[in-house]
Amino acid sequence: MTMRIAVAGFQHETNTFAPGNAGMAEFKMADSWPGLLLGTEVVSETRGMNLPIAGALKAARGVETIPILWCAAEPSGHVTNAAFDQIAAMILDGLLKAGPLDGIYLDLHGAMVTERHDDGEGALLETIRDRFGPTIPLAVSLDLHANISPKMVELADVVTIYRTYPHLDMAATGARCLRRLLQRIEGQRSFCAFRQVPFLVPLHAQNTGASPCRELYQQLETLESDTTHADIALGFTAADVPDCGPSVIAYAPTQTTADTMADTLWHAILASRDRFDTHLEDPETAVEAAMKGKGPVVLADVQDNPGAGGTSDTTGILRALIDQRATNAILGVICDPEIAAEAHKHGPGSVFSGALGGKAALAGQRPLRAEFRVDVVSGGEIRYSGDMYGGGYATLGPSCLLSISSNGADVRVVVSSNRIQCLDLALFEHFGLEPSNAQIICVKSTVHYRAAFEPIAQQIVNVDAAGAFPCRLSLSDYTNLRFEVTSVLR
Repeated sequence: MTMRIAVAGFQHETNTFAPGNAGMAEFKMADSWPGLLLGTEVVSETRGMNLPIAGALKAARGVETIPILWCAAEPSGHVTNAAFDQIAAMILDGLLKAGPLDGIYLDLHGAMVTERHDDGEGALLETIRDRFGPTIPLAVSLDLHANISPKMVELADVVTIYRTYPHLDMAATGARCLRRLLQRIEGQRSFCAFRQVPFLVPLHAQNTGASPCRELYQQLETLESDTTHADIALGFTAADVPDCGPSVIAYAPTQTTADTMADTLWHAILASRDRFDTHLEDPETAVEAAMKGKGPVVLADVQDNPGAGGTSDTTGILRALIDQRATNAILGVICDPEIAAEAHKHGPGSVFSGALGGKAALAGQRPLRAEFRVDVVSGGEIRYSGDMYGGGYATLGPSCLLSISSNGADVRVVVSSNRIQCLDLALFEHFGLEPSNAQIICVKSTVHYRAAFEPIAQQIVNVDAAGAFPCRLSLSDYTNLRFEVTSVLR
């Protein structure tokens, strides 16, 4: 008899320090990923994408899959109670109407915080277990930045986690999760060990292509077999909740083996504490050095990353470019619907005065007032070309390329109506720019940009410009961590 597995996804990475919430409108809206999908749309609209649910569906050969729902919202402040309750109810209703099930697979993030729940994923899993009981096999795939709670581990039979940052293995993680779920359904029993790490690692220091993360994640390969597996979550630092921080999870045929695997990884992370590169350069120094260096030099605006809840409209690096008279510099992507609308109104070749960015009411931020030449206008539907989101589309909304020639500077800025992380060359190329020819490339991204931009960069610098996604963690106003606030990497 063919196995029947229900699949669903509900993703949000919550920045409790950021303005704005994620309501139903945000989950229905397409951004870097599709909008809310129902039923067979889950299959047709994610096929070929680097998404966990797409990987799981592809791996489910010989299995009847019942797609329920998939949705995600751009990282922001809390998920509203109304949105969480409605989406959770839609998933539960779909599961109840699916008929007899052999198992359930969920594509989750692991760092969702709602207005009511510090642990959104734990609350969702609890709701499902309350209706389906403790025996139905339930597997979840999680983001590398998951803040994993003991409740999540207790309620899920299988947990798999991305092993790359930039997240190039999202689909592979979903496939791995589905295969482990099938083993569970077929009768393979595993014991689980879970450990939480007592400090935070800033996201710009979590690059798995560099030490010590590279070596930590390589250890996972040595622990992988038909009957054992382990994963590391490095945590999402902008969620001020008790379970914020790194953790490790291991599965094995015996509790002793699982404990040994988890302890080995836990001690390895502790021993690596002083090896994480947390350095940030101030904007003026970074721009001055970039102008003297061999280009392209990538300046990463790590604290205004919309993919981590940033507003994507701060102007710190842009001001430094102008003040330092930078030339042949490009910047993306500033979210400013008003300026984008003005550019569309005036049209290519026109010049208009306006106030760009700085409108999200962040402390110390103000718009940049200048004259802008409109180079290109666009509807903002851009097909990604890189490994991270290749096959998908960025939905910028009405957007444009502006040139700023002021104080001897020459800077071109991509402006959008929707918050979109600058992690793909296509976000510049769509507007006629060739990033490899630029002296300075400024990206509002923390690490994901590296997959596309590192191959063309002569140098990469993480910049300490203001934003709603704090990377200098010792300056953050934490009140709910399970350890002392001083237990962060500065």
